[in-house]
Amino acid sequence: MKSTLKQTPTLSIGDAVASLLRDGMPVRFSAYDGSSAGPPDAEIELELKNQRGLSYLLTAPGDLGMARAYVSGDLAVNGVHPGNPYEALRLLQSHLRFRRPTPAEALTLLRGLGLSNLKPPPPPPQEHLPRWRRAMEGLRHSMSRDAEVIAHHYDVSNRFYELVLGPSMTYTCAVYPTADATLEEAQAEKYDLVCRKLGLQPGMRLLDVGCGWAGMVRHAAKHYGVQALGVTLSREQAQWGKEAIDREGLGDLAEARHSDYRDVLEGDFDAISSIGLTEHIGVRNYPAYFGFLRDRLKPEGRLLNHCITRAHNRREETGAFIDRYVFPDGELIGSGTIITEAQDAGLEVMHEENLRLHYALTLAGWCQNLVDNWDECVAEVGEGTARVWGLYMAGSRLAFERNEIQLHQVLAVRTTEDGKDGFSLRPTW
Repeated sequence: MKSTLKQTPTLSIGDAVASLLRDGMPVRFSAYDGSSAGPPDAEIELELKNQRGLSYLLTAPGDLGMARAYVSGDLAVNGVHPGNPYEALRLLQSHLRFRRPTPAEALTLLRGLGLSNLKPPPPPPQEHLPRWRRAMEGLRHSMSRDAEVIAHHYDVSNRFYELVLGPSMTYTCAVYPTADATLEEAQAEKYDLVCRKLGLQPGMRLLDVGCGWAGMVRHAAKHYGVQALGVTLSREQAQWGKEAIDREGLGDLAEARHSDYRDVLEGDFDAISSIGLTEHIGVRNYPAYFGFLRDRLKPEGRLLNHCITRAHNRREETGAFIDRYVFPDGELIGSGTIITEAQDAGLEVMHEENLRLHYALTLAGWCQNLVDNWDECVAEVGEGTARVWGLYMAGSRLAFERNEIQLHQVLAVRTTEDGKDGFSLRPTW
């Protein structure tokens, strides 16, 4: 008996992609079914290698599905190094425009590609839990949950960070004194600029919150003779920092402590530096954060807050890729909000500076280090994790270049009751 059921025609993956593009494909696309789209002579090719990759793309449209397929090796980007896919991202973000299909078109596409591909594969092991799952494990930005998500990002491998960050072991925006300065020169200049803005002098006491591998406390102790305490939630960072302090003979001046900054009991600091911590504490916690830091300063004591910001002051969640793979629970807001919250906590804001393009240069340097040390990085953390870092750093570089995110240093002071701030009439740094 002849079947009367209408057979759904199959659709090639290349045809499906091409049907959704507004202006054509800026790179070559090829798929495991033999189909393709885009110019045959393109220097960069996206290669979908298997059905799992297709399922990632279909079940998590947008950057999350692309990231899953790329991190797992199911989507290759040929023509660029996986440690620095910047050129591919630049092309795709500038020229790749998808149109939104109608519901009927979407159903036809899904049927043509095979409904079996709508079963989500398990995500790559590098992916963190989604926000709603993390909420079941503790309040956002509670001490326990902050410690867990910080460990997810920073306790990867100290050796991996040495290879990517370079000898400075500094994972924050550098300050390039000249366009041709090296990454190491720029990181040293960043620390020195912070020291100069804080007006550090021998014998002063410095607290560095979110100290990383103790780069700031070591620089301040070595070059300015201050007593410097750094605190970090990462046990791996604290251990590395302690060893570096001992190697450099700074044990009488510098300390790297494994601690939440909220557990610091000491006070009367002459200066506080916060370099790359504010992104992790949550916007709703800014009043408590700035209030805590103000209370740890002596009168005329200075605070330098250095952090990534948005180009506006509207509240937005970070994208799925950044939240799942890079900075779980990370939050960004504009510099206006940073300044407002510092002022509302009783601090006088004296100066602010945007170092946006310096961070783009910093990220380019880190990507180059990852490329130069790719084999050892892969041996250390695995290819999937190395791919995460290449994708994240190249994408972040592009975001800084396009003014989607910025980097602001805000300098503030705890004035005395009669209004003295300890500053000269004009900046000295």
